[in-house]
Amino acid sequence: MAGPYSQLSSVDAVLRELEAHDYLADRGLATSIFLAAALRRPLLLEGDAGVGKTEVARVLAAITGGELIRLQCYEGIDSAQALYEWNYTHQLLHLRAAEATGEADETSATRLEEELFTERFLVRRPLLAAIDHRGDVPPVLLIDEVDRADDEFEAFLLEALSDFTVTIPEIGAFSATDPPLVVITSNRTRDVHDALKRRALYHWLDHPDFEREVAILRVKAPDVAPDLAGQVARAAAGIRELGLYKPPGVAETLDWANALHVLGETTLTAAAVDATLGALLKYREDQERVRREGLESILEIALGA
Repeated sequence: MAGPYSQLSSVDAVLRELEAHDYLADRGLATSIFLAAALRRPLLLEGDAGVGKTEVARVLAAITGGELIRLQCYEGIDSAQALYEWNYTHQLLHLRAAEATGEADETSATRLEEELFTERFLVRRPLLAAIDHRGDVPPVLLIDEVDRADDEFEAFLLEALSDFTVTIPEIGAFSATDPPLVVITSNRTRDVHDALKRRALYHWLDHPDFEREVAILRVKAPDVAPDLAGQVARAAAGIRELGLYKPPGVAETLDWANALHVLGETTLTAAAVDATLGALLKYREDQERVRREGLESILEIALGA
């Protein structure tokens, strides 16, 4: 693949680059990343919290050498918070300086107002920073947790991502000469609109299977005893089958394994599980559910009994 994404020239190359940066992906995810880079299309990643969606963007930035620009979505976010704002403090200082030097008396009000709304006083928020990037390598734009935003903001994103052009009334249009690599994540707290899905390539990021989760633990938590890593992965897989409010993701599995290691554990015991359950499950109701099921049954799964 020519251009800025030569490191992502094939599915196999993507797999190698991800592994070299300690992200162990399956071939389905690697294929989606390759196509997003080759077709210059946004990549929409959906899945439960903690499965590694945000980390994909971080790793892609490390692979390509592009800046990681993150737009964190939340309830009530609007286009101004994503696109740009004016630096009112600097504008006020400019006016006061003009008054102090007598420039305000010599300059027409219209001319002075025009000076206030130039790029000098423009604060680029994530979307504009990604579109109007000044580097040699396109950035990676992470639009994180888009499902937290409302319908109007989704419509704005769809328009901005359609041709990577935005207009600031006081200045004019900004267009990306080399569009960013866009990763959009969703925890699926609500459905993302079909129009945005049609604009993007889609991949559901699931919890890893047992072998891959053990491999992730060995890479991300190398100090954890190998037997303990396997037991933690089995126990986490079993706990995910209990219908919890928030099943543990890979991030929580890593937290749990590291917590057990810090406590000096080399194998799972019922007492160790009970003492460290808060590292794996972050809701009281989920912890109570696991305890009702019985820690011994979780231990049997972990030990392969």
